[in-house]
Amino acid sequence: MARDRLSGKLAVILHADVAGSTELVQQDKELAHERIQDSFRRFHDTIEKYQGHVLELRGDALLAKFEHAVDAVSAALSFQVNHSCYNSEVNDDLHPTIRVGIAMGEVVIADDTVTGTGVVQAQRVEQLAAPGGVCITAAIQEDIPKRMPVDLENLGEKSLKGFEYPVRVFRAEIRPGESIPPPQEVSQAKASPKTPKLVVGIIVIALVIVGGAVYWFKTQVPREESASIESMAYPLPDKPSIVVLPFTNMSDDPKQEYFVDGMTEDLITDLSKISGLFVIARNSAFSYKGQQVKVRQVAEELGVKYVMEGSVRRAGDEVRINAQLIDAITGGHIWAERYDGSLEDVFAMQDEVTREIVNALEIHLTPAEETTRTTVTTSDPQAHDAFLKGWQHYRKHTPDDFAKAVPLLKLAIELDPNHARARAALAAVYWESFRNYWHVHSLGLSWEEWVPIMARYQQEAMKTPTALAHQVASDMAVRRLASLSETALVEAEQAIALDGNNPAGYLAKANALLKVGKAAEALENVHTAMRLDPHYPASYLSPLASAQLSLGRFQDAAVTLTRAADRSPSDDWIFVLLGAAYGHLGQEQDAMLAVNKANELRSNIGSSELTLNALGDDYRWVGDLKPLREGLVKAGVKSDTNWLGLVTRKSDKYVVEGATTIDATSAKSLYDQDVPFIDTGNDFRKGHIPGAHHHLWYFGGPTFNEIVLSRTFEKSNALVIYGPMRNIDEFIYPAYASAMAVSWGFKKVYYFADGLPAWKAAGFPIEIGKQADR
Repeated sequence: MARDRLSGKLAVILHADVAGSTELVQQDKELAHERIQDSFRRFHDTIEKYQGHVLELRGDALLAKFEHAVDAVSAALSFQVNHSCYNSEVNDDLHPTIRVGIAMGEVVIADDTVTGTGVVQAQRVEQLAAPGGVCITAAIQEDIPKRMPVDLENLGEKSLKGFEYPVRVFRAEIRPGESIPPPQEVSQAKASPKTPKLVVGIIVIALVIVGGAVYWFKTQVPREESASIESMAYPLPDKPSIVVLPFTNMSDDPKQEYFVDGMTEDLITDLSKISGLFVIARNSAFSYKGQQVKVRQVAEELGVKYVMEGSVRRAGDEVRINAQLIDAITGGHIWAERYDGSLEDVFAMQDEVTREIVNALEIHLTPAEETTRTTVTTSDPQAHDAFLKGWQHYRKHTPDDFAKAVPLLKLAIELDPNHARARAALAAVYWESFRNYWHVHSLGLSWEEWVPIMARYQQEAMKTPTALAHQVASDMAVRRLASLSETALVEAEQAIALDGNNPAGYLAKANALLKVGKAAEALENVHTAMRLDPHYPASYLSPLASAQLSLGRFQDAAVTLTRAADRSPSDDWIFVLLGAAYGHLGQEQDAMLAVNKANELRSNIGSSELTLNALGDDYRWVGDLKPLREGLVKAGVKSDTNWLGLVTRKSDKYVVEGATTIDATSAKSLYDQDVPFIDTGNDFRKGHIPGAHHHLWYFGGPTFNEIVLSRTFEKSNALVIYGPMRNIDEFIYPAYASAMAVSWGFKKVYYFADGLPAWKAAGFPIEIGKQADR
């Protein structure tokens, strides 16, 4: 009867065959078969001694599986040595010579047939081995202890038939003058999670009795080169400090990088929530991704005592995690473990790693932290997988990647409506798209469409808020009305309470403190963020410089902003701040150059030239505006208030000097003459005059400015400017826009004062839903 199907089991696979078997059979068929069978019987016995299991033995080939790479390599090399000696004692030339390949991957057993990616890869690798030799993949090489007496020759990346990506292969040989440890010693040297606890206890007790436990660990486990406290870039924190380096993707599929990176981030996030730990931020940890760095270097550059590193292999639904924790000061390995499981076990495995670290460092968790540690954001592996893919795109922070992140994050929420991290990430994508003026490109939304969607996603995120959800809420409050200053501060403090090692929370708090005029406290929070993220990006330098400007530390601000400009030369706001700093220092030429550079960058994104009146209350998030304005005055920035004098209010209407005020009938007449219409409101898609151009008006706005209008319209031709006119405040927007157009030299500006309501009341056509210009 056929066996039940066993699918997707991750294992170490050994494949062996006889080199030149056809020639042997041609010499003496019966004797060749006898000696081949005898060779494989002896190999079978060796495999079982090293805890392996032979799956198939057919003709001139053998297939076996192991739980541990060290067992498979030890069995193969031990057999090859013994088999070579055996052949040397045979008097004739009929010597079966065995080639061995070892790989790691899936093994599938169904209907008495053994197959799977691991089996196929082991077969392909075996074909690269010389007669009497052993070849292994990089996954096996990474998994065997460094103390093993084995020389490994890197044969480079090999293209294997049936595999999309090249696989790195090594030739394994016993080191000259050494021998492979017998099976019992190999087993004792392993750190297997499946070793019975009773056996482990007996071994430990025996070692303690003979006084050798500590000596054994120190001599058997290779030590790292120790870090020097004196050489550290930062003083060690007053609590255990750790960095989790990006885990290595040991899967055969490079596309699994998102999964491995996501697992590393999950561990960083879980550890960051523990108040008794100092955890280096993801940004700095990932600056070492793909680099061959020593533990000592990492510890000294980041100022931490402990370094965690590891690898992840995913094959189908099976996952293997290898992790180790190193004391960088002593160079000793505190803890190392391997975990095997399915995708459904990933959350439990990550929790186990976190628990082991907490125990190893003797960290005391508060009751709240105990509860948080055992709470997962989702128990659905597919939802988690979709989230990790979306999160990878969000982290890249480009308009195109934001566009790719949205459907993946929505899928995660669809699979698990309670996925708090996915909801927070979706809100962050929408908010940051708007902040960077990417909402049209990355989201395909006009401003008026973006507003209700953003509000809905943020409300969803705040139902079960994460630290990221609070950070977004704080930043939204900072950049809106002054009345929301306290809200911004409360939200930032909530973010820090949920994740005390996340620098984004401290930056959010710094911006909130700047808005309420507490620059000194803001400076402290920026410095805290920088210590948690020593390889911080240029974006940290802007709030740092803003605080320095507000405190009158102009030389410090100039130094900070010069560094920022070198690292982020396309950020116009950095040059605005730099111009103010140089202005206060009396460096007029440098100040003017900085402002000119800011205006050049603003022009590239369609914004108008910098003016003092553009720095209204909306810019209070940069801190006290007085030093900024005074510095910019010294840098030669002028007040753009001439157009304001063109607007006067009469009763409930506005009059614009230099523009012709028209009613609906006159507007329709101009419309019939194909005069272009400009809608300045924020509900363009809900209804507008057919064919109208949308240029949203607000102080310092990116779309209604001289550069944009001059690119679109001839200054000698007529323009009609109107707005939605839902209340008296909105009457001022098209009036201001008309005044600006007059001041920029447009000769025939028509101010349609009653706007869209009057057009509708006259029965003229309305267009709904058309994509806005900007």
